[in-house]
Amino acid sequence: MQRRSKMGFLMRNFLVLFCWIILAVNAEEYITYKDPNKPLNRRIKDLMKRMTLEEKIGQMIQIDRTAATPKVMNKYYLGSVLSGGGSVPKKEASAEDWIDMINGFQKGSLSTRLGIPMIYGIDAVHGNNNVYKATIFPHNVALGVIRDPQLVKRIGSATALEARATGIPYVFAPCLAVCRDPRWGRCFESYSEDPNIVRSMSEMVPGLQGDVPSNGRLGVPFVANKQKVAACAKHYVGDGGTVKGINENNTIIDRHGLLSIHMAGYYSSIIKGVSTVMVSYSSWNGLRMHENKEMVTGFLKGTLRFRGFVISDWAGIDKLTYPWHTNYTYSILEGVNSGIDMVSN
Repeated sequence: MQRRSKMGFLMRNFLVLFCWIILAVNAEEYITYKDPNKPLNRRIKDLMKRMTLEEKIGQMIQIDRTAATPKVMNKYYLGSVLSGGGSVPKKEASAEDWIDMINGFQKGSLSTRLGIPMIYGIDAVHGNNNVYKATIFPHNVALGVIRDPQLVKRIGSATALEARATGIPYVFAPCLAVCRDPRWGRCFESYSEDPNIVRSMSEMVPGLQGDVPSNGRLGVPFVANKQKVAACAKHYVGDGGTVKGINENNTIIDRHGLLSIHMAGYYSSIIKGVSTVMVSYSSWNGLRMHENKEMVTGFLKGTLRFRGFVISDWAGIDKLTYPWHTNYTYSILEGVNSGIDMVSN
């Protein structure tokens, strides 16, 4: 009888100890930033506290797919990968080829200490146009002529669906340039020389991302569901107003002109929850936009209260010195201090 009593006592203590261990393990495994039920700001603060300087730097970098491997993603904690200049997995790559490539990069990111997923971006300015057999839509200059924002929104929805079908959650569109000189070789990327038409065509943003809920917060990025993508308003700001239409050149205009003409599409895009903004190669009155703290941090993030992230144009940081890339330390300091959150290179 005593032996049974002793065995019962031991079993009860063993069960208590086992339950305590289970609770302790669960408590140890619980991580606030991974809990989708917690408020976003709380999750961000928890993640930021855990990150090393190297991890924070890595998350601010976007590299081309040709330089990316699962090992590279893991080693450098990189935040993003893109297809630069029409770069594809292989000739006539299928949707499955794209997904397999992107999943490989993602496995490298998810196997890091904190498991932060990377985001893959691609130019999709008139459909998912880098992908074989994707639906190709007219360029912006042709869409602007039809004066039909709702059709543009439907094109955005179709583009988003085809991008997600290839595993891509982020597109570098729409281009909100206001082309003021037909000599500019990229006028086809502009909806119109009329800022009001460009503003109306920002309906591409909710087409790509979905409509912001009625209780949504102004300036806060919004992507509705897995059939939508994060959009990118570009190129901030004044890329269509350069002297003599010279590409990546200087836009000479007073502040009122810049804000009333070239800023038109950005006002409405931010209201519609655009997720990211890409900075222009061009300059405003002699100062390159990639180092213009007044316009990036002061106006975009301060006055307009944009709460998404600001990304450089492809190798835009490099072009802050001439010859390009001759003083990269200076370029990084200038670009990041101006308010650029992600460097695309």
